Amino acid sequence: MQQIDLILLWHMHQPDYRHYDTREFQMPWVYLHAIKDYTDMAYHLENHPEIRAVVNFVPILLDQIEDYQTQFSTGQLRDPLLRLLITPDLDKISDNEREYILSTCFKSNHDTMLKPYPAYKRLHDLYDTLHKSNADGLIQFSGRYFSNLLVWYHLAWTGESVRRSHKIIQQLMQKCDNYDYSDRTQLFNLIGELIRTLIHRYRKLAENGQIELSTTPRYHPLAPLLIDFSSARDSLPEIALPAKKQYPGGRDRAAFHLASAMKSHQQRFDIQPVGIWPAEGAVSHSLIQMLEKSGCHWCASGEGVLANSLRRSYPDSILPDRNRYLYRPYRIHGSEGLFCFFRDDQLSDLIGFEYSKWFGRDAAHHFIQSLEQIALHAQPDENPVVSIILDGENAWEFYPYNAYYFLDDLYSLLKSHTSINTTTFRDYINSASHAEQFVTLPALSAGSWVYGTFSTWIGDPEKNRAWDLLCAAKENYDTVIHSDKLTAQEKSEANLQLASCESSDWFWWFGDYNQANTVARFDQLFRDNLANLYRLLKQPVPPVLREPISKGDEHAMEGGTMRRST
Repeated sequence: MQQIDLILLWHMHQPDYRHYDTREFQMPWVYLHAIKDYTDMAYHLENHPEIRAVVNFVPILLDQIEDYQTQFSTGQLRDPLLRLLITPDLDKISDNEREYILSTCFKSNHDTMLKPYPAYKRLHDLYDTLHKSNADGLIQFSGRYFSNLLVWYHLAWTGESVRRSHKIIQQLMQKCDNYDYSDRTQLFNLIGELIRTLIHRYRKLAENGQIELSTTPRYHPLAPLLIDFSSARDSLPEIALPAKKQYPGGRDRAAFHLASAMKSHQQRFDIQPVGIWPAEGAVSHSLIQMLEKSGCHWCASGEGVLANSLRRSYPDSILPDRNRYLYRPYRIHGSEGLFCFFRDDQLSDLIGFEYSKWFGRDAAHHFIQSLEQIALHAQPDENPVVSIILDGENAWEFYPYNAYYFLDDLYSLLKSHTSINTTTFRDYINSASHAEQFVTLPALSAGSWVYGTFSTWIGDPEKNRAWDLLCAAKENYDTVIHSDKLTAQEKSEANLQLASCESSDWFWWFGDYNQANTVARFDQLFRDNLANLYRLLKQPVPPVLREPISKGDEHAMEGGTMRRST
């Protein structure tokens, strides 16, 4: 069997959930994913030191994790859920706080994170019963109910590795009911400990050479669209564009996000990143040039982008079997020092969407067998490199035990396999034995890892309306920022607020394929950010920002935090 190189890239990202006016966290997903997914992913790597992988942290996620570290060290909490967890007397909380707990503490995949725990399920059943009979009124639960609900929600969002190594979690789960302030305090303190040590754990893994840490432009912008809206037409020639045909000064904005990410990485990990996972794997020829100029040696995107690029490069040829083109790195024409890798969409989506329904060992064996089939189909002179790229957080809540058994079995099988070598993009590039594998791609078709297009972020009337609102705010920004109306500090604050508004996440959520309640929250947060940008610029806030952009669909089943690549 041919030797095969496997590169696992786990992408860690959450958008900025802080309200720029109050600095309050509007959603708790950063710290919840921290105590569940980021801790578990570090644990599995620590427990299998033979496994090599790439871990990609978006700087805005690291900013927020460090913000939580500060909150725990100072006691000045700006996350309402954490404040409520540590509130001594829950009988005295306000109606708004009661409603906030009830609207938040059942948000999870119920099949794996609620139904397995009878005490937690009883809390939900009681709420569900009373809510149906009193849909228009506030349910007056007792402080004891809220105490139990807060504890169980956090227990459900605790990583499996944490449950197995911290007695306080085991004791609380065994207790089931009647949680008091002391119980909640112990749980709160453990959350603080997990968050305080999190970044250090990944830094240590990198220093030991087990993982390569990579980055993404600072606030996760869809950089090719910032540079040129019309790049969306590379893959979808008829796609509708926003009224403003170009994002004002977009090239400079993309460069800012990239330079800021490089600086962030250097400060946090004492090393320049070798590679970039562009937000959403979104690439264009202009962005590739920008990445190479910044000193990057690799980037990655989706399989659909490669297929579109090959069709564009060789319009008179029929696309061969994917085994003949996918499992190799490419140079983009005109680029000498930067290599582009393309994810295996099928295998990545199996982990993201299908294996959660399997027994962990069966799924791990199937993955290994799939890699063996790739090796068997390789030409005698080829050594395939397979890139598996997906987010390292959202998939696991659909797995029993937060994918504990799947990941443990997968890593165990990989480290004992004689023909599969786990490596990193950096180490693969640096290996002289792979020099003959690099192929030049004559033309790059701009696109993302989702469908090979940008349709998830532009083209829909609601998405385009959001871009129009952002373009108008950017034009105001340009006018004010080049005047003498703001101090240097005020200009810096406006710059970061604009950067947050440029995140790809807002545009991801607009559309009727996403659930209405989630769309409403992201819609409001996006418009709040834009409104605050106007305030920082000392400009009147346009009345249009009071109007929702998108409603979503109450019955939507697709969309959400993850999406299939095809």
